[in-house]
Amino acid sequence: MNTWVKVVRYHLVDRFTFVGYPWAILAFVFLINLAIFASVAPPASQHGQSYSGALAAIYIVFGIVGSRAVSSRLPFALALGVSRRSFYTGTALLAAGLAAANALALTVLQIIERATGGWGMRLHFFRVPFLLAGPWYLTLPTSFVALAVMFAWGMWFGLIYQRWNLAGLTAFVAAQITVVTIALVIAFQAHIWPGVGRFFTVLSIGGLTGALAVLAMLLLAGGYATIRRVAV
Repeated sequence: MNTWVKVVRYHLVDRFTFVGYPWAILAFVFLINLAIFASVAPPASQHGQSYSGALAAIYIVFGIVGSRAVSSRLPFALALGVSRRSFYTGTALLAAGLAAANALALTVLQIIERATGGWGMRLHFFRVPFLLAGPWYLTLPTSFVALAVMFAWGMWFGLIYQRWNLAGLTAFVAAQITVVTIALVIAFQAHIWPGVGRFFTVLSIGGLTGALAVLAMLLLAGGYATIRRVAV
């Protein structure tokens, strides 16, 4: 456990990458959305509400940060004598802590957004239809799990690159696209697409959060299997 904490501290020497960078990007995107909506949408906002969707920026950045946490820091950590297992577990611990802190911040901002009537313009920036539109006690775990998924996914990407370079990373991306494509083709040919649609229609946000939690565990398991054979 002590080594895991040291790995977390090792990462957080560069606090801007893990703490400042995601929020710098999100703040920029948020201000852009406010400016655009204030200039073109006030009349329409009298009759309805606007969902931005730009909140996805912080989740995408989390994936990038997860990738960088491995690809740029693993070699030096191993040179310092940290085992692969300790590095990976410590990085996963960092991911959990960052996901929890950021999920809490996003939940608080969503509460403020509700209280101010969408920043006075009925703008839904921190609320996303179905995913992050419910009460705070649903938004918090969903945000946490979604952020953890993106960080874990990014970690796996970073490990694939560390082990097989660009060729391996390209093959990894191609494999994921192929799997999704095959699944879609099977769904269409077997005429089960309407059933899939009904499943996602009746799926509760709690069920989705649980599914994302399982996905996060699978991604972490895949990353762990990869790091055991990474040569630096």
